[in-house]
Amino acid sequence: MASGEEDQRNYIQKWKDEAVRQMAIHRIPASITLAQGLLESGSGKSELSARSNNHFGIKCHKDWEGGRTYHDDDAKGECFRVYADARDSFEDHSLFLKRKRYESLFELNIDDYKGWARGLKRCGYATSPTYAKALIELIERHGLDDYDEEGIALLKAGTIPNRITEQEAETVSDAHPTDGGSAGQGSSSVRVGGGRLNGITENDVSWVEIRAGETIGQIAEQMELAFWQLRKYNDLGELSKTTRFDSARRLYIQPKRRRGSQHWHLVKNGETLRTISDLEAVKLKVLMKRTDKGPDEELKTGTLVPLRFATGDDGKLPWYAWGGGAR
Repeated sequence: MASGEEDQRNYIQKWKDEAVRQMAIHRIPASITLAQGLLESGSGKSELSARSNNHFGIKCHKDWEGGRTYHDDDAKGECFRVYADARDSFEDHSLFLKRKRYESLFELNIDDYKGWARGLKRCGYATSPTYAKALIELIERHGLDDYDEEGIALLKAGTIPNRITEQEAETVSDAHPTDGGSAGQGSSSVRVGGGRLNGITENDVSWVEIRAGETIGQIAEQMELAFWQLRKYNDLGELSKTTRFDSARRLYIQPKRRRGSQHWHLVKNGETLRTISDLEAVKLKVLMKRTDKGPDEELKTGTLVPLRFATGDDGKLPWYAWGGGAR
């Protein structure tokens, strides 16, 4: 086997646990994180990763206050971030992808590594025309999507493995250069948000339970999300950062889907499209377009709201959806 291939396997063994941990926290596929790390860092052998612990080629940007180093890239002498711990590079990579520019990625299924790879290229993460293809080839060559399954299991359990030290990662890599292993070996798990109840809906949207008296600004800070993201994901209009919630409720920490887990929602007394959108984790605007109803308009009990796009040949909703009986 070529030395490059061996370097790749060693890199995967060293950093797989951190990639799965990042997936449990930020919902970025571990396969994508590992493939990008492999590609951007040259399996950890590049000068930037070896000397500066920067595995993803993240540049300084105006808000960076940490260490700096300078390399020629798109332009001569560009500024790149320096990290005291390489794991901070993985965390920074996750936060970088949670910017508005990459918002569309989080509407993809979390195990859709091909969609993520192509989406990264489409959003302008890299200039190489073969970037998505290179990521997909790495994932499939090394079976990196297996680590996505570990991450999904952690998301469903609502747990996050403790970080292992870089020295422990080195030990795992040296002792098991070709074994699979599991995320967070030898470490305990903690609840997201320090005990906050959380989970995933049947159509794969992550949520957290917030308490009465909390503000959306507090939740955004804890979940390491931007305020605008939580407001948009939950259709909260012009709610300010400091507005307190009157009661406990579920808050989505990623975009709702265009499709529900079932074909229809049977309307109960007092329900509106807004309450159904929150309950089914389906986008409010999509439900409004499908039904031609307002977000807070009380719906007729017993009618059916389409959670998946099911129409007649003329593009209109079937007669039984809003008629409630035989014609």
